[in-house]
Amino acid sequence: MDIAKIVEKKVQETIDKYGLFTKKDKILVALSGGKDSVTVLYVLKKLGYEVDAFYLDLHIGDWSKKNLIAVQELCKLLAVKLTVVDIRAELGSSMCFIHKGIKSKKPNLSNCLICGVIKRSLLNKKARELGATKIATGHNLDDEVEVYFMNLFKYNSDLLWGMGPQNGVTRDKKFVPRIKPLYFVTNKETKEFTQELKLPVVYEKCPCSSTSGIRNDIRKMVQELEKENPNLKKELIEKLQEKIKNKNFKVSGKITYCEKCGEPARGKICKSCDLFSSLCKSE
Repeated sequence: MDIAKIVEKKVQETIDKYGLFTKKDKILVALSGGKDSVTVLYVLKKLGYEVDAFYLDLHIGDWSKKNLIAVQELCKLLAVKLTVVDIRAELGSSMCFIHKGIKSKKPNLSNCLICGVIKRSLLNKKARELGATKIATGHNLDDEVEVYFMNLFKYNSDLLWGMGPQNGVTRDKKFVPRIKPLYFVTNKETKEFTQELKLPVVYEKCPCSSTSGIRNDIRKMVQELEKENPNLKKELIEKLQEKIKNKNFKVSGKITYCEKCGEPARGKICKSCDLFSSLCKSE
């Protein structure tokens, strides 16, 4: 079986097994221009689902420019509607300046953590405005295994029970469920898939991403463990999902609304507003 059929089969099986969405859902695919999100959009479109695309222009120099060109080419190729949101128009600054400002007050936060919080918040808000019933992201099997170990090593075991092809278990009228169709597809497979089909993809890593830290250490550890057990990642995540299903675990906390922006939150202030509030505090 060629790589295209392997990936398409895995995605459809994941959709069916976990009931991720139906042909009646309006799915917004969060595009970055990288191989994973490109794979998601291509496969869901081919499988006949109703998909639109979303791209957040972070204004990270030439890297963002290349990604914007790639997503525009892809959406034109697939005849998919693309919504582009400019972070400067939304928040007044590029992501680089936001990183710098927040880290001047909270130096222990990584660029990726800051970026992730802000992107999730904007994505949820825009998906709701666009009438999407589900958001599809490009998180793959490698990503999930890394997050699994990160939660273990940081003693965030409660967060494990919210892991899955559909993020969390809490439902709210302001929260658009985020879905991971590539949950059992590996990094290697999405790279081979996009290369085989010659899809417009930016393979370069974000220049703001860190080359050190716990996630990179975990990635190296998993690579070593895979030498002994090539099926490690798949087996680990499958066993986690079995335990979640059999034990009927619940994620602690309930959804409220941020006192500052009105978006979904687990406390009085959402994570995005909490980050920006640090910029307003005095030295």
